[in-house]
Amino acid sequence: MKHELQAITILGCSLLLTSFCLLGLVENWFVAGQWLLQAGLLWGLVVQYIWRRLALNRASAETSLYSNLGWGNRLTILRGLLIAVTGGFLFQQQTNSVNVFLPAILYTLAAILDRLDGYVARRSHQVSLLGNELDITFDALGLVVAPLLAIGLGKLHWSYLVLSVAYYIYQWGLLRRQRRGLPLYALPPNPLRRTLAGFQMAFIAAVLWPLLSSSLTVIAGIAFMLPVLFGFVVDWLIISGRFPAQVLTTLNLLSWKFFQPVLRVLLVLVSFLAICNSGQFWLSDISEWVFIFSAGLILFGFAGRLGAFVLIMMLGWQYPVTGGHFFDYVLIFTASWILLLGTGRYSLWQWGDEWVARYDGA
Repeated sequence: MKHELQAITILGCSLLLTSFCLLGLVENWFVAGQWLLQAGLLWGLVVQYIWRRLALNRASAETSLYSNLGWGNRLTILRGLLIAVTGGFLFQQQTNSVNVFLPAILYTLAAILDRLDGYVARRSHQVSLLGNELDITFDALGLVVAPLLAIGLGKLHWSYLVLSVAYYIYQWGLLRRQRRGLPLYALPPNPLRRTLAGFQMAFIAAVLWPLLSSSLTVIAGIAFMLPVLFGFVVDWLIISGRFPAQVLTTLNLLSWKFFQPVLRVLLVLVSFLAICNSGQFWLSDISEWVFIFSAGLILFGFAGRLGAFVLIMMLGWQYPVTGGHFFDYVLIFTASWILLLGTGRYSLWQWGDEWVARYDGA
């Protein structure tokens, strides 16, 4: 297993050096050198983290080590390499096509692998503690690297970085409590954590592409990050003993019974008000029937997440550069939260909820 990781490390370094040469020929050697330094440092951090946790390459603490990393972990490591390569484009001029499209392509591949590596691990019957550890860590690393790029492109507000560092603040708080001898209470499982993390990666990947209006993505970025930050706060209050574990079940139930259904009604109402409030409605070039159909899916909870996704994409393609009105902002928030949370009670068909919560390959 150690020899395998050594080979992966060397292969990754070889890929970085080859990319450095190609980038130097296409752009210039100074830009390529900066890229290699940044990507190399990130790849070094990724490899070092894996080396220190090789003892976790087992199904559980009671079982023996696997004889090899397995294809699931190999794909997860590839995701770490893609994030490192993406990080090489940080703090560079993002006015040319190479520095715009390459990071978008690389991070999109990393986001796809985030769904694929778990599937491969389960299908190959080699799920490991190491894979779970790397998955969470690389998610957090990607949500630092990619948002910094998006902020440089003007596609996200700088406040999104609060979410980027939230995981590290949370881990620091856990370590601090351990060192002070304070108790850490059991955190109940919550599938929503995995769902929200996956949606963040997909959202940032979409933001990096020059397809969606920056006026929309800046607002949507705030909407996307707020539920995750709320989740971090609740988890911390539970694990530190300030809230009982049952509060998580209560919050999820309240959201499903009341908050999500209210969001559906509010979205339809605000859509009507946004149209009435705009002297020149900025969705006029898009089929009104698609807009109405998407809002109908959300209102009746019939594949409502799909309706919210279509609605957000429509807004992203047509949103005015100068920004919208108050009702437009509320529309973005409600559509984003329905996409993240689902449609809740009184839904006709919650297909999206089943899909996002599913462990592919299980």
